Amino acid sequence: MFILNSKQISEADKATISINNISSIDLMEHAATQCFNWLHSRLQGQGIKIHVFCGIGNNGGDGLVIARHLYQHGYNVSCYIVNFSDKRTDEFLINYNRLKELGEWPPIIKSEKDFPKVAFEDIVIDAIFGNGLTREPEGFTKKLIQYINHTRVFTLAIDFPSGLFSDESVIDTGAVIKAGHTLTFQTPKLAFLLPENKDFVNTWEVIDIGLDENFIKNLNPKSHYITKNEIIPIYKSRNKWSHKGTYGHSLIIGGSFGKIGAVTLATRAALKIGSGLVSAYLPKCGYNILQISVPEAMVEVDNDAALEYYNFKTKATIIGIGPGMGTVEKTALGFELFIKENKLPLVIDADAINLLSINKSLLKYLPKNTVLTPHPKELERLIGSWKNDFEKLEKITDFSKDHNVIVVLKGAHTIIINEDNKYINSTGNPALATAGSGDVLTGLITGLIAQGYEPINAAILGVYLHGKTADLALQETSYETFTASSILDYLSDAILDIFKQDMDQEKIEDDEEVEDGN
Repeated sequence: MFILNSKQISEADKATISINNISSIDLMEHAATQCFNWLHSRLQGQGIKIHVFCGIGNNGGDGLVIARHLYQHGYNVSCYIVNFSDKRTDEFLINYNRLKELGEWPPIIKSEKDFPKVAFEDIVIDAIFGNGLTREPEGFTKKLIQYINHTRVFTLAIDFPSGLFSDESVIDTGAVIKAGHTLTFQTPKLAFLLPENKDFVNTWEVIDIGLDENFIKNLNPKSHYITKNEIIPIYKSRNKWSHKGTYGHSLIIGGSFGKIGAVTLATRAALKIGSGLVSAYLPKCGYNILQISVPEAMVEVDNDAALEYYNFKTKATIIGIGPGMGTVEKTALGFELFIKENKLPLVIDADAINLLSINKSLLKYLPKNTVLTPHPKELERLIGSWKNDFEKLEKITDFSKDHNVIVVLKGAHTIIINEDNKYINSTGNPALATAGSGDVLTGLITGLIAQGYEPINAAILGVYLHGKTADLALQETSYETFTASSILDYLSDAILDIFKQDMDQEKIEDDEEVEDGN
């Protein structure tokens, strides 16, 4: 699914109107009616008080359409016009007049004294500012936003929480609606997926308003929201004539005294995701642990308690390096020689990223499309600090271009950046905030590349499955009891889930054929 910025959305609006020979007011009617239907299906005519706050632009026009439908269906609704400017769009004025034709004249809010009483048990529909906001709310409009937030009322934002920007960071956080839920038009918005906006965007969903899909595709958007629909074409089915050699040989390098668990988890993950062969290279102190924990894996050893020589004999397809490795001097020196001499594809995690941060001259030796999987602190050591999440993404993009690498930024919405392209994951939950979770992800991506997946597709699929295991597990367990090993326990379910809808549909069709035959 594409993620469009405000300019692209505006262009798609205009193109849809032109291509389909419809008016902008018809498109607005359709979009806002979809929002009303969403609300109506949940409230079913309940008498709860609903306040609709409408700006004087197109977002306000959406709010007026919703208010009109609410009136017509007998809801207890009050609609208000937030008069923050003398400029009004034609679409706003048309829907304002349509509402007045019903005998409903929305009060005009021009100052604080015009604020209506809003109770905690009410519902607020926020249609003050939309996706194209260019400056922060001020004056009485800002105070209205603060008043709504202060009531802690459930707030449904239409398309965008008022005061939030689509393509840049908020400076005045006191001038943004804290939406309980957002109904956004056509595509997700990047701002919804960034940590800095967590207070303003609780939950959200996309309302398909019928924008022209071919036009959107031809815009060639660089940001993508990864759902099951994007995963199905990536997945590689297996040929019955294949054998273990068909699916590559993963080598996991890592571990140090007291941190053998990390390399063990990564090794198990590479094996579980389907790498034909898996080897681990680790200090001698971890030999027995890994052989017992992962009997299917082969093991080579280095020095007693830490990596030093990197003199493995394994003929690997791909190397995943870093989990539990440590950064002591002899490990760092050996790592430097390894990076300079290595020609195999790499997945780099944890302490290997930290060693690159210490010695950034090594970045030039990385093979093209090396995958790095930092968490935010490791990323900061690698690329430096940032002022906000948008600047962070810009810096990662520049880093990816400069070094021809793929960066997997782990987080609530893990973001995979390959030069200008951003792939933002839809799966996962706080259960993944557990020790060893990142080590498993390293093994998953490594194992996928071993099987012949392109590095970018391996990163996308690995991240998606990693998150999906936690989503499926929560149907049976809790956040607290989910561990990194649980990811591997539910990995089969996550893979099967990719095709679950198709399998269910096939069963229905088979049943129908049987019935026809009877």
